[in-house]
Amino acid sequence: QVQLVESGGGLVQPGGSLRLSCKVSGSGFVINAMGWYRQAPGKQREMVARITTYGTTYADSVKGRFTISRDVGENMAYLQMNNLKPEDTAVYYCAVTEGGLGTLHWGQGTQVTVSS
Repeated sequence: QVQLVESGGGLVQPGGSLRLSCKVSGSGFVINAMGWYRQAPGKQREMVARITTYGTTYADSVKGRFTISRDVGENMAYLQMNNLKPEDTAVYYCAVTEGGLGTLHWGQGTQVTVSS
């Protein structure tokens, strides 16, 4: 079945950058969309960025700072995060929808901590 693995999280100073990666593995699937979500302590999981054949969507809080991209042939998604702020601290999750029903799959999450 479909499996997702995120990497690239870590500790970074305010104003710094990180690049998150998501690898989708399995067989017999077609990806409809890929996205990044995050969840900070005491808060609900929120959409950060999504990418489909038809375009990209970003949360207002990250517009101009984050960029989502994908490599269809390698089943990879990326999130380039620039000018990071302490409020960006959260566990970041990769997600994909696949198949005719758009079945949703989640990765395990990777911690991003922005602190001086």
